[in-house]
Amino acid sequence: MKKVIKIGLTTWSEHGHLFQKNQLTLPEYASTFPVVEVDTFFYAIPHPDTVKKWVEQTPDSFKFIVKAHQAMTLHRSWSDFFESEKEMYARYLAAISPLKDSGKLAAILFQFPPTFRCETASLVYLKRLKRICGKLPVAVEFRHQSWLSPEYKDKTIAFLIYHQLTLVTVDEPQVPDESVPYMPVTTTKTTGVVRLHGRSLEGWQRKDEDWRKFRTLYRYNERELASLQKDFIKMAQEVESLYVIFNNNSGGDAGVNALNVIESMKLEYHDLHPKQTTLF
Repeated sequence: MKKVIKIGLTTWSEHGHLFQKNQLTLPEYASTFPVVEVDTFFYAIPHPDTVKKWVEQTPDSFKFIVKAHQAMTLHRSWSDFFESEKEMYARYLAAISPLKDSGKLAAILFQFPPTFRCETASLVYLKRLKRICGKLPVAVEFRHQSWLSPEYKDKTIAFLIYHQLTLVTVDEPQVPDESVPYMPVTTTKTTGVVRLHGRSLEGWQRKDEDWRKFRTLYRYNERELASLQKDFIKMAQEVESLYVIFNNNSGGDAGVNALNVIESMKLEYHDLHPKQTTLF
């Protein structure tokens, strides 16, 4: 079971304090963690050669969760970036092909905006995405509470199971009538994804120009981590791979919490990049 649980962080460069450095290289990150979430794709689709270098710099078992482009998640229109929608998907699929071909693609993460509600048009869009992505692993993170509301929760889960889409389990501050509830369930047999944003209610609700400095400014305590670990164990029994991503990094807490869990659960990752330095 423990081999199933892969603990990682969002991006690899921002966790230099773990090695007493300003920034980490990908090989340095891969000497400690077996998976990373990459948000580069959300802003701009990298060249396949860039992605190929990532593959070459990481161990055979290393995995990448890559965000979908912001036009693919309807944050923006595809016409803001591409000549056609067809070009957008063609470029995206070409960019991730080195990950797919090397077996290092854990999932494509579709993180939808709060405007993406549980309604017919959204269901149609999800089915279309699944057709476009084919057999590629697709994980869906909802940010509108309607999807997991008491009225639609069971239908949402059934829909995702039927279409083989992974529901991202999200731990975030619970704002009444706004936040998506924490729901540790799996909807595919292959992949589970958990994203931990922290529980700072004040930081989560900030709207000023410094909101990014506070949104995920939170360090989970031992009691909270112990409770989460019970859910990880349960979910890991239902999937081939469970990816747990700590995103509570406004203050650099993600790496510390991730290492806390790895140590507490006695997780061992043998196929890591050789260490070049010592943590702390």
